[in-house]
Amino acid sequence: MNENLNLAGDLAENRQEKAVSRYICTANHGFAPYAQEELRRLFGAVKSTLLIPGEIFVATLEVEPEEVPQKLLAEPPVFLRHIQPVQFQDQGSLEALERLAVYLSRRTELEHERVALHVRKGAVSFWESSPGELREWLQEQLEGLEADFTVQDPAWIVSVYADKDALYAGVSRPEHNLSSWNGGMIRFRKEDGQISRAKFKLMEAEKEFGIPFGSFRKAVDIGASPGGWTSFLLERGVHVTAIDPALMHESLRKHPNLRILRKNAGEVKFSDNEFDLLVCDMSWSPKLMAKLVTGLLHGLTPGGTALVTVKLMHKKPMALIKEVIAMFEGQRMQVQRAKQLFHNRDEITLYMIKY
Repeated sequence: MNENLNLAGDLAENRQEKAVSRYICTANHGFAPYAQEELRRLFGAVKSTLLIPGEIFVATLEVEPEEVPQKLLAEPPVFLRHIQPVQFQDQGSLEALERLAVYLSRRTELEHERVALHVRKGAVSFWESSPGELREWLQEQLEGLEADFTVQDPAWIVSVYADKDALYAGVSRPEHNLSSWNGGMIRFRKEDGQISRAKFKLMEAEKEFGIPFGSFRKAVDIGASPGGWTSFLLERGVHVTAIDPALMHESLRKHPNLRILRKNAGEVKFSDNEFDLLVCDMSWSPKLMAKLVTGLLHGLTPGGTALVTVKLMHKKPMALIKEVIAMFEGQRMQVQRAKQLFHNRDEITLYMIKY
């Protein structure tokens, strides 16, 4: 009897000593369930509390805090766009903000460092003013750290989330958040004369994947109309062949570095190794897109780069992504990253290199 009691006590003690880490996790709207599934596959059981349905949730993981970014960086998720640690939690009130300021002022690793303050609010929040005003208030409270508060290239990020009934915060390295942008929301200013917002996808891919678009010589843009991606590549100095039966935007038609083929991609013939970059952002069935693009890969030089979007048209996106990746890998393409970028909607972006 005593042995059983001792064993029960030991088990209870072991349960109490289990490592636990908590994160606020963000995905594109509607894709949080798939981000949760990615966490389950990596870390086992995940306890989740929704903050914004389909988009933001608090995840409790039974692992050491340092293990989480290590695994996520080693096996980058597709749908989990951003995480921020929960090291401080309090009720949602102005008094809690005062306590948070004291807590952060004692984080000595922030002293004399470049620090970004990232503040977000829930759909309903106890903080009635803007996130920017809360950021400014916090910055004033933390003057004693003598930190260099910045937006770009911080050494540390202080993440704050003000919900209706709770206040969450944590301190982390930028790379451990999966994105150095607040909530993983990388925003660009729309330019005068910009053809489409699709251009933002390539701009984000350039930063997220570190693709040096200006280093490519000749690109093919499959399904190019009206020309959002083509315009981006032309701005980077790339010679572009744009394929689409629809018209390209009139501002592009006479560009000296642009060749327009008003045909379906299946009707086009290329020489081997004609291009060092292939891009495709077609609103089409993902498997048909993959079949079409793989049929043109002979035109991509070995070592060349391909960037394509995969439209998620049914209810099992993870299985679909796996199948599409297999189609490309069967044609000597090595997937570098599969990622749902902030500017992707019901789609992901595949970044690949031909070997």
